[in-house]
Amino acid sequence: KFLENLTEIRSRVQQAVSSSSGSSKSATLVAVSKYKPVYDIQACFTDGQLDFGENYVQELEDKAKAVSRSCAVNVVMASQHWFVDKPLSFNTGQLYKAIPNLYSVNTSGEDSKSDTKDVAAAELTQLARHIIKECPRLRLQGLMTIGALEQSLNAGDENADFERLKETRDVLIKALAEEFGVGVDKWGEHGRLLLRHGMSSDFEAALKAGSDIVRVGTGIFGARHKK
Repeated sequence: KFLENLTEIRSRVQQAVSSSSGSSKSATLVAVSKYKPVYDIQACFTDGQLDFGENYVQELEDKAKAVSRSCAVNVVMASQHWFVDKPLSFNTGQLYKAIPNLYSVNTSGEDSKSDTKDVAAAELTQLARHIIKECPRLRLQGLMTIGALEQSLNAGDENADFERLKETRDVLIKALAEEFGVGVDKWGEHGRLLLRHGMSSDFEAALKAGSDIVRVGTGIFGARHKK
């Protein structure tokens, strides 16, 4: 059943991207596989899904190793991408040469969000400078937000949280380009900062608003049973 869901979600992603406000006509679909068994991930990988999302580093590493053992290791390591939605410890960070990261911004101001709340563009720029200059194992790739779901469901074609994230991204790009230059291998991708917003309930609205990455878990695998 979940492979049928995956096919449907892919089709909806492509349709939404085609009518998006962004310059890119492609987007990354992250299948959120946390708490799901390895064989579900293996089936999705065999079906061509390359991007998976986890919340816990240890679970990510265990699943990545299991998938590598069951498939051609060189194919998995060259093509599969894993996303983790939790802060990394210092010891974990030391294991990786350079970790692409998306800075999480609480655009809705909701207390329930763990993102940085009501961060000013100047503060965000200061943080970005620090990451670029002082954190060689981190690579600033873009910004992310969850946003308020009612914005997507009730605001028609425009979600204020998504628009706020785009505005923040544009200010940050300008500041980084002036200080570090465009196209350098220090931040973003080819002078762009990626945006990640949108989940199972509102990924189409997010893509139409220009998101580069969307995370879909329940829409593919069904409801999760928490540990």
